[in-house]
Amino acid sequence: MISNHPILNQLAAQIKQKHLNDLFAEDAQRFQKHHVQFDGMVFDYSKQRVDQTVIDTLVQTAEQQALDKWIGRLFSTEEINYTEQRAAMHWALRLPEHDVEFPDLASQIHEQFNRLYSLVDKIHQGQYRGVTGEVIQDVVNIGVGGSDLGPLMASHALSDFKKKTAKPLHVHFVSTMDGSQLSDLLHQLRPETTLFIISSKSFGTIDTLYNANTVRLWLQKSLGQRPAVLHNHFIGISTRADKMTEWGIAPQHQFMLWDWVGGRYSLWSCIGFLIMLTIGVEGFKQFLAGAYAMDQHFRHADFKHNIPVLMALIGVWNSNFLAMQTHAVLPYDGRLKYFTAYLQQLEMESNGKSTQRNDSASEVSTCPIIWGDVGPNAQHAFYQLLHQGTQTVSCDFIAPIRRYDAQQYTYVENADALIEQHHLALSNCLAQSRLLAFGNQALNIKSLDNVPLYKQYAGNQPSTMILLQELTPHSLGMLIAAYEHKVFVQSVMWNINPFDQWGVEKGKEIANQILPILNRTEHDLSTLDGSTQGLIKLFLEHSQH
Repeated sequence: MISNHPILNQLAAQIKQKHLNDLFAEDAQRFQKHHVQFDGMVFDYSKQRVDQTVIDTLVQTAEQQALDKWIGRLFSTEEINYTEQRAAMHWALRLPEHDVEFPDLASQIHEQFNRLYSLVDKIHQGQYRGVTGEVIQDVVNIGVGGSDLGPLMASHALSDFKKKTAKPLHVHFVSTMDGSQLSDLLHQLRPETTLFIISSKSFGTIDTLYNANTVRLWLQKSLGQRPAVLHNHFIGISTRADKMTEWGIAPQHQFMLWDWVGGRYSLWSCIGFLIMLTIGVEGFKQFLAGAYAMDQHFRHADFKHNIPVLMALIGVWNSNFLAMQTHAVLPYDGRLKYFTAYLQQLEMESNGKSTQRNDSASEVSTCPIIWGDVGPNAQHAFYQLLHQGTQTVSCDFIAPIRRYDAQQYTYVENADALIEQHHLALSNCLAQSRLLAFGNQALNIKSLDNVPLYKQYAGNQPSTMILLQELTPHSLGMLIAAYEHKVFVQSVMWNINPFDQWGVEKGKEIANQILPILNRTEHDLSTLDGSTQGLIKLFLEHSQH
């Protein structure tokens, strides 16, 4: 257990006395020893506050926690999500169609994929039409949480790989429950040429269904009440075929999920429909293949050279032994605009727990606060705090080495200028991680005698650099899967279940109790606290005017 690990505590006390400048001065081969390369990905942790003894001890601790057996349990049909009596087999969605290890599972998954691939090709070829016979030109994903963040993040990240279609095709995402996002969008769309995707694992999420019901009224107002309107303009993706049918979605337009797919892991499933529409069927297959490659690396690589394992163990070291409770993710590529938000859900919904698997309270801090932004924006926002603030923050820098420009996907004008801009972003990425680590020494100033304190930099802020050869469907798949497996390893180290989210569920239940009062169909406020009663009374009073 890591709660009171004497050797790691002793090593932490020693490391705290050293600066990253000292660690690099002690070992000229530090970078060579503390980075891993796999399938075009470079994982450099040499600027983390670790040495080989720390890494060896962390790996030994993971072995004592039976991490190898836990990985085996994950890659099985076991109900590893014990509080909900479910397996956690999101990895299975990446299996090759003719996988020999899990043939029945792969066949079941690819049956749904192949149905969806046919629909994607039909839309791309301009052969899918609305109820009036016009070609669909706008596709709107209605979802929330994992049913929104994952497809949104990946579709935006892979925008360079947008599939050429017979007619222009535009994808949109709606998630907010207040209706403002949907209202703005509907003013831009034509009912005759719009297809809506209702993405909801349970097909009972109130946020999603309210938006779906509003859209259904909007379509029926323009196109009529006939069943064909719903059949032609809605696709459903859920575990509940019965609820999709009851709502009005045609059986041929229903695509299935499984209980063993957690929402925050569902972009690999049919929930990734808009990713498929953006990059095409072959692009989506490459996306899955990248994640599958990382799965195999995670399962079989030695822990000392295993990227997800090292990511996780360094995170545990920073949180539990160096007392860092916040972690920034800083992509230096505008296409990764939504990546940090995606990781916030993945990490904090998974490991934001305080109860161990034995139903006792956790004895250590678990998931740190995950935050960040696209690097160039962040430099003008919160890097001041990173460089000269009083908080110690660990960081992940992420950047592609080169910008992909393959003519089979897209044609980029002014390529030379864009390459120069990419080099500008990459130089800033490298410079910021250097200054965070080495502080004043990075400035190459011989003497600080005449440099005022407010112009000095302490450094010693740890960071990891993740470089991708290119940002492609394959490399993005690898990157996401690496973070997924990092989360799982940390859950093993902290002895918690990363696959449930009871904290989310209870908030929804309370909201359902308050909603009838706001709608004036119920009037009893006696079970509510004084603050909530007062706020509701103010709302009811002012909403009458």
